[in-house]
Amino acid sequence: MKILIACESSATVRDAFRRRGHDAWSCDILECEGDPRYHLQGDIRQFLNHDWDMMIAHPPCTFLCSSGLHWNTRVPGRAEKTEEALKFVWLFLDSPIPRIVIENPVGCISTKIRKYDQKIQPWMFGDDASKGTCLWLKGLCPLTPTKIVPPRDWAYYEPDEEIPEGWRSKKVDGFIFATPLPDGKPIWSNQTPSGQNKLGPSADRWKLRSKTYAGIAEAMATCWGK
Repeated sequence: MKILIACESSATVRDAFRRRGHDAWSCDILECEGDPRYHLQGDIRQFLNHDWDMMIAHPPCTFLCSSGLHWNTRVPGRAEKTEEALKFVWLFLDSPIPRIVIENPVGCISTKIRKYDQKIQPWMFGDDASKGTCLWLKGLCPLTPTKIVPPRDWAYYEPDEEIPEGWRSKKVDGFIFATPLPDGKPIWSNQTPSGQNKLGPSADRWKLRSKTYAGIAEAMATCWGK
């Protein structure tokens, strides 16, 4: 298949598809961190009508995710930037490509456009990390989790498994975890004890946080690259 990975400079998803023999290309205004031969650097709008079979788009989430929307009533001009970001999402959804995935954190796409089709976590695909990510799908099925990684000091239990007596259990995004410890919350390795991301402030923090986890990229290529 001819596949466009929109708004990706890391090449993580692109290369997962290329390893399976697909003609996959990344596109971003930034330079590619991987092999530049398969990267389209520039405005995505000029590449959307190139007869793609599939597109996986990662529109910038700064003005879309729930964690920042409270600033829209406090910072002049920010609400307008959210509207611009939503128009950018519509650009992808309205493209003529038959199979489309929009990837973004929980945010206003669900309330302003439509509810997501699936919510995934890196820990569903073999990575010891928590980062709730929503998928809006067109012409594609939801991803199937490949390897559940439980949080520190917790164990994963199937719905029909019996949890040991005296253990606490908690359901996270539909999955059941249990622990013998009397207190504490489920925490993965990329989180602080309060559940926040460990990454400290930096000029490229947004870039590091937006990179797709390898396990998710492999699952995308395996499931949607058939």
